[in-house]
Amino acid sequence: QVQLVESGGGLVEPGGSLRLSCAASGRSFSDYTMGWFRQAPGKEREFVAAFKGRTLYADPVKGRFTISGDNAKNMVHLQMNSLKPDDTAVYYCAADFNPWRISSVANDYNYWGQGTQVTVSS
Repeated sequence: QVQLVESGGGLVEPGGSLRLSCAASGRSFSDYTMGWFRQAPGKEREFVAAFKGRTLYADPVKGRFTISGDNAKNMVHLQMNSLKPDDTAVYYCAADFNPWRISSVANDYNYWGQGTQVTVSS
């Protein structure tokens, strides 16, 4: 069993930055592929970024967001820069049992956190 807890969301002005964190407990996150997804009101959940040694990003966030892992603390981070109003969403951390792939498909992920709200507004 894996528990994932997100933190770091909040309200930020356009152009600002936030750093989301995901704390994993139960097993080392290095056993999994870790991902971030987001869901805006009235929209489907969409892929943001994933990490398993190498990284994968959705086109809308390339060059602005950076996913990274901290093995010692069993945490995954999402550094978000140059935030836009379109980035407003609930952000979810997720873990995929299969460490041999790095997927952008939500159904490939086995465990999910509760989510943290990110609001980009002036």
